[in-house]
Amino acid sequence: MSLTPEIAERIARARTDLRMGLPVVLLDGQRGALVLAAETLSPTRLADLLNLPGTPVLAITARRAETLKARPYDGDLARLPLPADASPAWVRALADPADDLRHPMKGPLIALRDGPADLHRIALKLAKSARLLPAALVLDIDAPREFASAHHLTTLPAGATHTLLANASPMHPVISARLPMVASDAGRVHIFRPEDGGEEHYAIEIGRPARDKPVLARLHSACFTGDVLGSLKCDCGPQLRGALAQMGAEGAGVLLYLNQEGRGIGLANKMRAYSLQDQGFDTVEANHRLGFEDDERDFRLGAELLQRLGFTQARLLTNNPKKIDMLRKNGIEVTERVPLKVGENAHNRAYLATKAAKSGHLL
Repeated sequence: MSLTPEIAERIARARTDLRMGLPVVLLDGQRGALVLAAETLSPTRLADLLNLPGTPVLAITARRAETLKARPYDGDLARLPLPADASPAWVRALADPADDLRHPMKGPLIALRDGPADLHRIALKLAKSARLLPAALVLDIDAPREFASAHHLTTLPAGATHTLLANASPMHPVISARLPMVASDAGRVHIFRPEDGGEEHYAIEIGRPARDKPVLARLHSACFTGDVLGSLKCDCGPQLRGALAQMGAEGAGVLLYLNQEGRGIGLANKMRAYSLQDQGFDTVEANHRLGFEDDERDFRLGAELLQRLGFTQARLLTNNPKKIDMLRKNGIEVTERVPLKVGENAHNRAYLATKAAKSGHLL
């Protein structure tokens, strides 16, 4: 029946459940697991979880495990059994690095070596996609469908969920409208919405760029602190305004504004990273301590939006070679890299140096 939620809609529902502290159930044939996000875990739900048969496991990424000196026997993650007297504070201390320097001893932590980790891997991907800390409580349960039905919990088939989370969700145009801007009177904003219920993304078109020639383009990731507040910790705001100004000067261009705040980890986690930077860690080290990779963004979105707008070639305004590689792998011919070196100041000099040294930016 068409009124029944499809898998993408169920994943969107599951993200909301995890953000509110509700568990979801992952199904894999006759196997099943109860999943809760570590960040939103309440004392009541932890107590109920510990009273169920079996031993709950805290799944953390290999990056977070490295900080905690736990062995990631599963390669990209570690599974840490919860002690019977575990508290929400204990769980939070393992998931959130905010107090790592104040309370460095958190072990010894013994990670599981045996048994499958596939459901734990999906649980971490769900937490990341919900813009939560990448740490999840996972408990294998018997009769998972019946359990989910009895407690009115969202269920997700493991295989289909893994596939959808690994692939960029298709984008669909919503509306476009003329918008005169400082950079150009001839501006137009296009809104695109993904099928999976994620954040909308925007294409800002300057003038009427020809579709049969390379378009001056920029893939710009949303930066609330830089674009809106004028933060001096990064160069995002100057890059945004500089790119639009250059497009205005040339009379044509497209800026893709991708809602992938904080290199794809979300604004709350970005602020956590900023707090860790105040403790002395650089951008990459802060991301790793939180359990994220250097960069969690998906630049395939940019290629799809350019193609949706009718472009197949681009002169890309960027200092990041990874954007060029990703566009080329996804059907956009990048004919030229146009440097965009603006916004350096005393507050972000170390940040820019880290981008060059550890992320390969051409600065």
